[in-house]
Amino acid sequence: MNGPARTWKTWGKGVPLTGPAAVSPLLRLREVTKSFGPVAAVKGVSLALHAGRVHALAGENGAGKSTIVKMLAGVHRPDSGGIDLDGRPVVLDGPAAAQAAGIAVIHQEPTLFPDLSVAENIFMGRQPTGRLGRIDRRAMREAADGLFARLGFAVDPGRQARGLSIADQQLVEIAKALSLRARVFVMDEPTAALSGVEARRLFSVVAELTRQGAAVLFISHRFDEIFTLCDDITVLRDGARVATDRVADVTVDDVVRGMVGREVSALFPKEDVTPGDVVLDVAGLTRAGAFEDIDLTVRAGEIVALAGLVGAGRSEVVRAVFGVDRYDRGEVRVGGTPLPPGSPAAAMARGVALVPEDRRQQGLVMEMSVERNATLTRLRPLAARGLLTGRGERRAAAAWAERLRVRYGGLGDPVGTLSGGNQQKLVLAKWLATAPRVLILDEPTRGIDVGTKAEVHRVMSRLAAEGMAVLMVSSELPEVLGMADRVLVMREGRIAAELPGRRATEESVMFAATGRRAAGA
Repeated sequence: MNGPARTWKTWGKGVPLTGPAAVSPLLRLREVTKSFGPVAAVKGVSLALHAGRVHALAGENGAGKSTIVKMLAGVHRPDSGGIDLDGRPVVLDGPAAAQAAGIAVIHQEPTLFPDLSVAENIFMGRQPTGRLGRIDRRAMREAADGLFARLGFAVDPGRQARGLSIADQQLVEIAKALSLRARVFVMDEPTAALSGVEARRLFSVVAELTRQGAAVLFISHRFDEIFTLCDDITVLRDGARVATDRVADVTVDDVVRGMVGREVSALFPKEDVTPGDVVLDVAGLTRAGAFEDIDLTVRAGEIVALAGLVGAGRSEVVRAVFGVDRYDRGEVRVGGTPLPPGSPAAAMARGVALVPEDRRQQGLVMEMSVERNATLTRLRPLAARGLLTGRGERRAAAAWAERLRVRYGGLGDPVGTLSGGNQQKLVLAKWLATAPRVLILDEPTRGIDVGTKAEVHRVMSRLAAEGMAVLMVSSELPEVLGMADRVLVMREGRIAAELPGRRATEESVMFAATGRRAAGA
């Protein structure tokens, strides 16, 4: 920003972003289209964002949401159509142009300079200067404090950015956007990596932004967030706009029908199965500071859910069971045979598979092809006389991709080109190819659309019906209640309650997870 001296004193002082919300939109997309080669990612989409309102953008993975976000961020230019700001056409020919136009994109995992302070990250390249052209660090910290005050939360502007939680990193990005006079905030899955408490804090920040006159485009797969936070909603399907409505005038069923083009009455298609013998038996599993005295069993044909709040120790338990992390004491048995601790190879040899929570960092090698990722767990069996044949690898990958309905351009394409839902199905395919007896799923449907969730649930139900033992970690209560035969609720590293799936309710799970008692209990 040129000439900071004239405007410095108004930064962070609570100056409204805009006047009262007008009838005309603050930002409008006019029949925008965008294609990548023969693939039409966005097809004539129109969208209006109004000052003081939160507008949800919903759709399955691959519906065009990310492409629209990148057009607003200046990363992609529309092939046709246009963007209006304050009723006037604007060309966003790069991120700097979007920033200058007052458009800020807040990603689910912001990228800050970790070795710089919070204030330095906010005012990077625009630091106030005093005498002799030296940076006025006191003024910079005061301005940062003012920005956080406008958001209603305190973050120490002098602390190093390294070690900040994702939620605090997002606050820093929002404060930076305010310092740049942003009036349009695009939030792309901002709560995906946040706890419930952190998400509620973000919602209060969004409410404050709209109170000051900002327009917010909010993208989320979580319907409870959309119906709690948003005023308007636009639904996309296959790159085209299906409908735009006031949130108060539609139901979840309406949105789902618009997203997938069909009824999704069986989002949780759980089959009734009579459980068989115990396949996975965990006794007294303990790791200091993470979990203590964990006892659990999973029978053939049974789906057992580990529920609880973020930080309760659920992921740590399943990682220890699979051997990724070691534990201090206890025992894990599969089919009655003890597993050596800290050995994923031994777990795999005994028929245990783990679909990890973070598919991009732990489940896939993003630079590798679709076919190589699909067969990483089966390279030795696919090799002929010690040599891996491309034909065998492609045949195996294609078979699993077809079985799980993975959508891809070519088997040789990098797996990073797939949508999040298709990446998740590929991770599942990779582990199912090992023919496991025990399938451990850590947040199996996080960050994927409702249609793909239904497909993953259908696969889980079918596998259980075929006799597989399934242990699932999930933070989504509807998923826990809809798919689990038994629910084990963790609190502070211990199992606090065991609830039969048919009798478990959202209230009973949350009371157990928080240690509170229901009224009258």
